Amino acid sequence: MASMEGLVPITRHFLASYYDKYPFTPLSDHVSRLSTEMLALANSLLDELPPTSEESTLLDEANQHPPHKIDENMWKNRENVEEILFLFEKSRWPQEVQKESATGESELANIIGKLEEKARNALHALVAFQSKNSEHVFNTVMTYMPQDFRGTIIRQQRERSERNKQAEVDALINSGGSIRDRYALLWKQQMERRRQLAQLGSATGVYKTLVKYLVGVPEVLLEFIQKINDDDGPMEEQRQRYGPPLYKLTTMVRLIRLCISLSWRRFDAGKLREHLGILEQAVDVYTSEIERFLGFIREVFNNAPFFISADVACAANERKSDSYKEISVPAGKTYEVSLSVESINSYIAWDFSLVQGKMNMDIGFSVECESPGGVKRLILPHKRYESDQGNFCTCMAGDYKLIWDNTYSTFFKKVLRYKVDCIPPVVEPVQPAAEE
Repeated sequence: MASMEGLVPITRHFLASYYDKYPFTPLSDHVSRLSTEMLALANSLLDELPPTSEESTLLDEANQHPPHKIDENMWKNRENVEEILFLFEKSRWPQEVQKESATGESELANIIGKLEEKARNALHALVAFQSKNSEHVFNTVMTYMPQDFRGTIIRQQRERSERNKQAEVDALINSGGSIRDRYALLWKQQMERRRQLAQLGSATGVYKTLVKYLVGVPEVLLEFIQKINDDDGPMEEQRQRYGPPLYKLTTMVRLIRLCISLSWRRFDAGKLREHLGILEQAVDVYTSEIERFLGFIREVFNNAPFFISADVACAANERKSDSYKEISVPAGKTYEVSLSVESINSYIAWDFSLVQGKMNMDIGFSVECESPGGVKRLILPHKRYESDQGNFCTCMAGDYKLIWDNTYSTFFKKVLRYKVDCIPPVVEPVQPAAEE
C-alpha cells in the first residue's frame, strides 16, 4: 500500500492552478461555422417535409444545451457517433443510392464509405478513452488500499458488478433495444458506479460488510472517493475549464446525426451531393477535433495527482484567494463591484487591465460612495484606462462602488481582468494599564 502520510485529497483550488499549466488550444473556427450551416440545412430540409416524431426529438436535442458533466458528454458523443454509423449502414441508405452502389460505380457510396471510416475511428477513440480513464481512476484508488484481503474483496466486488452490468446490456440488445435505450442504460450504470465509489468512501451500501475491516484504510482516501464527484467538488473545476469546447463538439455531432437522418428521408440525388459536401466537411472537422480533445484531456487526467501535501493545498488556497476575476463588459453597458465598508480608515485597493486583442482598448473607471444616510460622494472621477492600479483610505462608512464604464462603445465589448480588496484598519492592541 502506497503511503498517504501527510497527504490530503486534491482541492478545487489546487486543480485550478494545475490546469493553468494545461491550456486547451481553442477549437477550429470551422466547428462553429459548420454547426451554423448544418442547422440552416436542417431547417431547409424540414421545410420540404414535416418531421417525424423521431426527427422532432433529434431537433430538440440539437437545440438543447449539452449536459454539464464531462463524462456524460463523452457518453453523448459516443451515442451519437454510433447512431451515425447506424445511418451509414448500407441498408439504411436511400433506395436510389443502394441501387446505384450495386453497380460498383457510385460516387455517393464512396463518400459515405469514407465518412463511415472516420466516424468509426472517432468511436474507437471515445471507447478507448473511457475504458482507460476508468481503469486509471480505479487503479489509483487501489494503490492506496491495503494490499490484503480487503483490496481483493473490493476488486472482486467491482468485477462482479461489471459482469452484471454487461449482462444487463446484453439482455437489452437481445430483446431488440435501440441504441438510445442502450446508452440510457449505460449512463444509468455510470451513475451507479459513482454511487458505489461514494459508498466505498463512506463504507455503506454494497461495502457495508467491510466496515469492521476498514481499520488501516487511510481516511484521506475514503474522503477523496466519497467527495470527488460532488457538484461543487474538485471535478467542477475540470468542467468549468474544459467543458466549453466539449459542449461545442457534442452539439456538432448531434447536428451531423440530425442532418444525415433528415437527408436520407428527403432524398434528392442532386441535393444529396450538396448536403454531403457540408457533411463531409463536418465529419472531417468533428472527428479530428474530438480526437485532439481526447488526446489532450487524457494527458491532463493522467498527470493530475489525486492527493497532494497539506502545504501544497494550503498554498493553492492562498493563491486562489489572491486570484483575479475576468468579466466581459458588453458595448453600451457598465460593470460594478460594491464593497460595504463599516469602518473609516479602511483601504480599498484595485488592480485591473483589459485583455487586449488586435486593437488596444480602454474602459472608463470611477469610484463613488453612498453613506448609510443616502448621501452620495464621488471618490475618483471618471477616466478611461487600459489598466490601472490604485488605492485610497476611506473617510466614511458606507457602500463603495467601483464602476467600469463601457457605455461610450457602440460595437466593442471589453474583457476586464480585475482584483478588488477592502482592507480593514489596523487596530492596535490595547495595552494593559501599568501596575503602580
